[in-house]
Amino acid sequence: MEVTGVQYQEANIVNNRGVKQFVCSWLPASQEPRALVFMCHGYGMECSVFMRDNGERLARAGFAVYGIDYEGHGKSSGKKCYIPSFANLVGDCTSYFMGIQDREEYKGKPSFLYGESMGGAVALLVSRKEPLRWNGMVLVAPMCKIAPKMRPHPIVITTLSKLASVIPTWKIVPGGDVYDLAFKVKEKREKIRANKLLYHGKPRVRTALEMYRASCDLEARLDEVTLPFLVLHGAADMVTEPSVSEALYKQATSQDKEFKLYEGLWHGLTAAESDEDVDMVFTDIINWLNERSSRSSSANVSSSSSPIRQSDLSALETDTKYPKEVDLKGDHDELIQTPAAVVV
Repeated sequence: MEVTGVQYQEANIVNNRGVKQFVCSWLPASQEPRALVFMCHGYGMECSVFMRDNGERLARAGFAVYGIDYEGHGKSSGKKCYIPSFANLVGDCTSYFMGIQDREEYKGKPSFLYGESMGGAVALLVSRKEPLRWNGMVLVAPMCKIAPKMRPHPIVITTLSKLASVIPTWKIVPGGDVYDLAFKVKEKREKIRANKLLYHGKPRVRTALEMYRASCDLEARLDEVTLPFLVLHGAADMVTEPSVSEALYKQATSQDKEFKLYEGLWHGLTAAESDEDVDMVFTDIINWLNERSSRSSSANVSSSSSPIRQSDLSALETDTKYPKEVDLKGDHDELIQTPAAVVV
């Protein structure tokens, strides 16, 4: 399907655990892409509707954009918004992204990761798992550190760990609908809330624990981030604190890093601010990507797999065979019936 200079495509893939996952892409309709951008969505979110504007804007700017719905998210199979293993989630993204990178038509193209909120954590962990594959990252209000005032008491974590081994899928973790905190402009907020592919329930026990552990792992190793990156955050964000992005910017050892803090803006920088502010944010993102694409277009990104660091999240030992792609059959009715939860 082509819309205003953008060619949109959908498909299903089957990962190495036999789980069907939804994938989609936005490609420039009338020019060769200057680079690839791989999108990692937030917790409870999805790509085809919520991230559509992101994909279309980047494709019109000349980038080939690819997204995947995590297991249990959006149109992918699995218990809604249940993350039994963050390592599996990262492995799924890594396998799919690498399969796209290795297509003959993309050999030598610069590649960038793009992550929003929890997707920022996913992007950081994907980049750590295969560091030689990437030319940079764009991180929007990323989940990469636990702000001091949000840090749970050790007793809470101990209790959560015990519950996760007994009732991992139960939705008993405190936390409700955060749409009113995440998305500023009311009309846009209500449109997002009406998206039946999103998750609106309380976090499941294992999901909350996996997100906490991933955040702690990233926080302990922010100084190991060496890739070029742009991190963007709203100064009035009440979901992930701006201090989190500031810590990443200060502690990362990357020689090419940039931090943009937008006064008065909330968590949903690309989705629910005024049209003028959303345009401003995307202008900053596209300008950054254009500059890094130009810098790296003459350099070849390694097309072979780099060694996986065994210390990355204790369970990052996942099969990296590329998943089999199958045609989209439109059989997601049962997924659309279950409303969702948006957070990080």
